[in-house]
Amino acid sequence: MKHVNRRTFLGTAATLSATALASPVFGKNQLSALTAVDPLPAAAVQEFVKVSHSDFDRAKAILAEYPHILNAAWDWGDGDFETAIGAAGHMGHRDFALFLLENGARADIFVLTMLGETSLVQPVLEKYPNLLRSLGPHGFTLLHHAEKGGEPALPLLEFLQKMGLEDKHVQYFAK
Repeated sequence: MKHVNRRTFLGTAATLSATALASPVFGKNQLSALTAVDPLPAAAVQEFVKVSHSDFDRAKAILAEYPHILNAAWDWGDGDFETAIGAAGHMGHRDFALFLLENGARADIFVLTMLGETSLVQPVLEKYPNLLRSLGPHGFTLLHHAEKGGEPALPLLEFLQKMGLEDKHVQYFAK
């Protein structure tokens, strides 16, 4: 009997559930198109996210091999999900984050903070002040990302401090 890990089980269960729910709505050919794509190799996703912390040439090579890996997330454990752009964001790698955005990566409040996008981040935090306590990859806060952003992020750094954010990192995830 083949051993099935949690990720495979949940993926299969989700596919089967979607298939059962979609059967009355979609025709046979449309349904097979929904379930025909294989998941990305887990090892490739993990490597892509890992090398996105510092080895941009390798990350670009993986992206060339697997174009749909751009927004893939790796779970380092205990729900500590991270994407390539998340890695670039908390490391302060502005050029790599911009490269990923130019290629269609999903921006989030953390990377936008690191990039110093005050006109985007500040109104969101004013509307939803509880996001001030949000945690990015590995428990890094918006304050950490603003510091990593350097001079372009100084207005956000000051804004975050004015709003009362003091922590740069919160040990939320079990390690």
